[in-house]
Amino acid sequence: MAKWNVVSWTAMIVSHVKCGQGQKALELFQQMQHERVEPDTLTFVGVLNACASVVALEEGRHVHEQIIQTGCNSDVFVSNSLIDMYAKCGSLEDAWRVFIEMASPDVVSWNVMLGGFAMHGHGNEALAHFEWMCQEGMEIDSVAIICLLSACTHAGFVEEAIHYFDSMGSIFGIPATVEHYDCMVNLIGHADLRGDAEDLINTIYNQQGCTHLQ
Repeated sequence: MAKWNVVSWTAMIVSHVKCGQGQKALELFQQMQHERVEPDTLTFVGVLNACASVVALEEGRHVHEQIIQTGCNSDVFVSNSLIDMYAKCGSLEDAWRVFIEMASPDVVSWNVMLGGFAMHGHGNEALAHFEWMCQEGMEIDSVAIICLLSACTHAGFVEEAIHYFDSMGSIFGIPATVEHYDCMVNLIGHADLRGDAEDLINTIYNQQGCTHLQ
């Protein structure tokens, strides 16, 4: 190409992130800026994903500053990517700050923040966040339950996890998937309840039409 525009640069940045080359994506972003091509919201989302993939917290903070300067922080997709980046880079405080400053967080915003608590083993915060979601009337989807069960696993909250797992269908109308069962197997396994874990695994296989697990 004779000249790259913002779409070209963004496509290359996103493609490198998807191929697991986050550092190369950051280098492309730097080159893009050197060429004085202004990034847009999609560019920022791609670069934030690159920062998250290589745990580049300082680079992520610099990108955040640029996002504020360009006014793109009002975009919900950019804000969600910021929360995800900060959480994956280990700064839950920054992730939380972005979340509470959002004018209208969507279900993805809530789930990403919930996933951040789960990722870092903050079980009490995850439970409180989930209850807040319910109070706010947010849609509870399959992803939210997976994040919640994962948080319970890391925190060792066996009874709480069983309660939410049992109420998935009756309260939230969400059918259990293999991912949900996997969370429960991990939870019970970590709790040293091997027999219960084996029973749960057999239930998964029976419900999926598979033969009994040996």
